[in-house]
Amino acid sequence: MILKSHSRNPFLCLLLPTLCGLSFLCNTLVAAERPNVLLILVDDLKPALGCYGDPIAQTPNIDALAARGMRFERAYCNQAVCAPSRFTLMLGAHSTSTGLYGLGSQLREIVPDAVTLPQYFAQHGGYRTESLGKVFHIGHGNHGDPASFSVPHFHDKVIEYLDPASTQGGKLTREEAYFTNQHLDRIKSLPRGAAFEAPDVADIKYADGRVAAETVKRLQAAQDRRKQKGTPFFIVAGFARPHLPFSAPKKYWDLYNPSKLPLPENEELPTNAPKVAGKRGGEITNYSPVPTDRNARFSEDLKRQLIHGYYASTSLVDAQIGKVLDELNRLGLAENTIVVLWGDHGFHLGDLGIWTKHTNYEQANRIPILIAAPGVTQPGSATQQLAESVDLFPTLAELAGLPAPKVPQPLDGVSLVPVLKNPGARVRNHAYHAYPKQKLGRAIRTERYRLVEWKPYKNLGVPAEYELYDYQTDPLETRNLAQEQPVVVESLKQILAGYPEPLPRNGKPVKKKATP
Repeated sequence: MILKSHSRNPFLCLLLPTLCGLSFLCNTLVAAERPNVLLILVDDLKPALGCYGDPIAQTPNIDALAARGMRFERAYCNQAVCAPSRFTLMLGAHSTSTGLYGLGSQLREIVPDAVTLPQYFAQHGGYRTESLGKVFHIGHGNHGDPASFSVPHFHDKVIEYLDPASTQGGKLTREEAYFTNQHLDRIKSLPRGAAFEAPDVADIKYADGRVAAETVKRLQAAQDRRKQKGTPFFIVAGFARPHLPFSAPKKYWDLYNPSKLPLPENEELPTNAPKVAGKRGGEITNYSPVPTDRNARFSEDLKRQLIHGYYASTSLVDAQIGKVLDELNRLGLAENTIVVLWGDHGFHLGDLGIWTKHTNYEQANRIPILIAAPGVTQPGSATQQLAESVDLFPTLAELAGLPAPKVPQPLDGVSLVPVLKNPGARVRNHAYHAYPKQKLGRAIRTERYRLVEWKPYKNLGVPAEYELYDYQTDPLETRNLAQEQPVVVESLKQILAGYPEPLPRNGKPVKKKATP
C-alpha cells in the first residue's frame, strides 16, 4: 500500500525525474529525496484576503501564494479557539475525540502518547522539525509541546505593545498576563491594554517581524543542512496578528481609508436561536476602550477602529509572510517545498453583534487554507471541497510520500490529495466542528446548511437544542430554521449520529446512567 502511494505521487516524481520510470526506485525514497514542508500558521485569520475576493484587503503576498497553488473556498476549523484548534491541526483529531477543548488543556496529560504532525514527519521521514512564533498555544496555563520538535521552540510575544500609553505607563495587562502565565488567579485585578496602536516603527519591533526574520535564517540553515546531509525540513512559522491587540506599524494602517471599511450588515443574534449559542462581550472586553458591559452597543467610530485594526494587522502579517516566501524563492527551495497557509479559526467583526471568535457560527469557523505542492497543485486553482483542519495531517503525509498515518490518537482527517490533483474531486460531503459552553455544541456544515446540536455534557436525558441555517437563502444567519425544516434537520442529525460520542473536557468518556 505504501509503495503504491509513493509511485502515484507526482510531486515526488518531479524531484526524481530520472528515476520515475523505474517504479521500484521511486518507491524506496530516503530522507534526502523527500520534499520540504513550510507550514505557515496565522492567528485569528479569516478569509478577509484578496485571493478570497475581499475587495478591501491588501494582502499581495498571500495572494501570490494562492496563485501558486490551490485555494480551499470552504475550509473550516474544528473548534473556534486558539489552543484546541491548534491541537486539531497537530493531532489530526477533533477536540471531541481527545477532550482537548480548553485554552489551558494539557496535551501530554490528556493524550500522553499522541504523535503530532511534526513528530510523525521526524519519525517516518527523517525530517528536522522546527517551530517559531505561535504554533501551539502558550499561555492560560499552557506551555506548548516541546516534544513535537527536533530543536527548542523560538518563542515570541502574542500580546505586545510599544506605546506606554497602551498599557497605562507600562503596567502588566490582563491579556499579557494570560499569555505569559502570570497572575492567572487575579486577572480581573489587572488593567486592560489598548485594543489597538499604530506607532511609526519598523516591522522588526513587533514579534511577527522577528519571527519572519528568524524563519529566513532557519531556511538558510536548512538549505545548507540539506546540501550537506540531505536532511529535509519541516518548519512551522506561526504569526500572532491579526489576534488582538491590533498592534501594527502605522504604514499598514495607512493602507486603508477607515471611512470606506465595511461595517457589519446584521448585528442581531439569529431569531429563534437557543440562548446558549449566542455571545456578547468575552475576550474583546479585556481591551480598552471597548465597553466592559458585555451588552453595550459599540459606537460607529469604535467599530471602524476595530475593523481598521484587523485589516492593518492582516497586512502586517502578509508582509512578513512575503519576506519568508521571498527567501524560499531566493534560495531555490520553492520547487521542492510544500507550502501550506492555515488560519487557526475565523473572527467576528461585529456580525451578529459578536466580536472575536468562540462560537459555532460561520465567521468564527470558516478559515483560509492554501496549499502549494509543486507537481501536484495547479497554479491559481480553487475548490469548493469542504475541508477541515484535521485533514492537513493525512494530506501532508501523503504529499511527502510517508506511510498513511497510524497514530495512538484518533485520526479524524482525510487526505485532500485527490482534490489537489483535481479540484472537482470530492473526499467528504460535510465539515464538522464543535464548541463547548454550558452545553456542547457540535456542528455539521454542508455546502448549503449548518446544523448545530447543543447537548448537556452529563445530563444525557435532557433534550438537545438545534440550530439550522440555510446559507443559500440566509447567508447572514438571521434566522434559526430548525423548527421550520424538520426534514433537513433530521438528515443532518443522521450525519452527526455517525460520529463517536464526544469526550468531556477532561478527556475521559461520560458514563451513562442506567435507566431505572
